[in-house]
Amino acid sequence: MRTTRRVFLTGAASASAVAGGLAPGVIRSACAQGAGSTVRIGMVLPVTGPGADAGRYALAGAKIALETVNKAGGVLGKPLEIVTEDDQTTNPGAVFAFSKLASQGDLVGFLGSIRSTQNHAMAPDILKTGKPVCFGGTDPVLTQLGNPWLFRFRPNDTFSARVIAEHGVNGLGKKKWAIIHSTDAFGTSGAKALTESLAKGGATVALDQGYTNQSQDFTPVVLAIRQSGADVIGSYFTFENDIGIFARQLRQLGVTAPWVGSPSITNVTALKLAGPSLYGTYGVADYAEESGDAARAYGKAYRAAMKIAPDNQSSWTFDAVTVLAKAINAAGKTDPQAVREAILAVRGHEGAEGTYNFDKNGDGLHGYNVVRNDKGNIVFDRRIDFYQG
Repeated sequence: MRTTRRVFLTGAASASAVAGGLAPGVIRSACAQGAGSTVRIGMVLPVTGPGADAGRYALAGAKIALETVNKAGGVLGKPLEIVTEDDQTTNPGAVFAFSKLASQGDLVGFLGSIRSTQNHAMAPDILKTGKPVCFGGTDPVLTQLGNPWLFRFRPNDTFSARVIAEHGVNGLGKKKWAIIHSTDAFGTSGAKALTESLAKGGATVALDQGYTNQSQDFTPVVLAIRQSGADVIGSYFTFENDIGIFARQLRQLGVTAPWVGSPSITNVTALKLAGPSLYGTYGVADYAEESGDAARAYGKAYRAAMKIAPDNQSSWTFDAVTVLAKAINAAGKTDPQAVREAILAVRGHEGAEGTYNFDKNGDGLHGYNVVRNDKGNIVFDRRIDFYQG
């Protein structure tokens, strides 16, 4: 196995380099020359495989944060730099990419994956490396592993499940559910959390149906939904291409039940692949452009760089780079334990995804936005937060 591409980013690199894709090579600014002239962090992201589009968006969000941080004076008086490695959209690829980055002793922190299953795969090496890793996977278990170096920059699925259930039961008035989910760590934990939330809300689960990632035919799943008599669908999809296939087959086979999905149902790639098949669906979204001033400001910067609407593939990396830089500056040094403590001390930080208040487990966000697909446009409905202070 080999890492196919590596990119170095500094704040003075052009936005067009990101918008054009993850071209191999080095992107540096003049101020980044010379040993020790920058503070460097590593980033694991998909450059190849089915997640390549997501990787491009994730890198764009990180790049915008990098420019923001460096224009404000950088980190400890030096420019911030990001070094990336391709995870090839696989668990073994993620482990190999992280090990490549971790072998570079001058990296002071890392960005992990948006895929929970890949973060689980990397977790033993993250613990061994002993430096902060900011990640976007939403499996609640990840911050319950006793690994002090994991920091989540999206809300976990105990919150998404509560919001999906609340909107479907109380907002839509539906009580008989079909839960569709991937059989990986993300999907199974999300389905479990949703089942528990629905039970508390007095709803029943008529169907709990798992599927294998990268499935090419969801006909048996759709037929099972029809036969179950469910009047609403709740879903946890890991990959956007699976959503595209499922959504089209769902509508082709005449299933018109309301659908409330996990955040992947709102991602740009899913919208592009599914088209009208997702019209009228609902989702919980950690990022919603109209949810607040910080979200709107990020959306404006992202649209200027990428010429498309932003989504949570990029917003969490923007927040992760921003908060990591803030924590290093607050610590006044790059010592891993000092940076860890500074991240845990973050309170009231207004990010693109929401207000960050880190708890002792390393979870920074504690709620979700409810959004609706209005003929391909993601429309903000409301924010539901569970942070207790």
